[in-house]
Amino acid sequence: MLINKKIVATLCLSSVITIVALTSMKKPDEPGFKNIKVLPKHITHDQLDKVMHEWTASLNVHCDFCHVRNEAEKKMDFAADSKPEKNMARKMFKMMNKINDKFFDAKKDSVGFVMTSGVNCYTCHRGESHPEVKLPERKRPGGPGPGGPPPGNPPAKQ
Repeated sequence: MLINKKIVATLCLSSVITIVALTSMKKPDEPGFKNIKVLPKHITHDQLDKVMHEWTASLNVHCDFCHVRNEAEKKMDFAADSKPEKNMARKMFKMMNKINDKFFDAKKDSVGFVMTSGVNCYTCHRGESHPEVKLPERKRPGGPGPGGPPPGNPPAKQ
């Protein structure tokens, strides 16, 4: 009788441990992050963190540039699409990938990230959240520098 109680207790304890272990395991088809649209769906926390740090450094911004804070919960709501900057970042990421695929034969790793590329966020942004579109100053050989008369117009007579 005592042996039967030990067996039943051991089986019950084993069942509880098994149920707890199975329910705490994440299902493989269950996404790790909410609202991932352009990054790989199976991205790890470390990979996502690395990408976000690269983007914030390239634009010299903080998380709140693209993401909103949920004041009720006193934390960032990374899944929300409330800010237009977040959607623009997605568009820019797609553009960068197209440029790298088409012009630079970019190789990707197993997760889908470009390992070597011709361009990245910093290529254009250079630490500016909104890089200025600027044309280079025109320098004419042998003629006046910037501020001189435009080409085709003779210099003013004195």
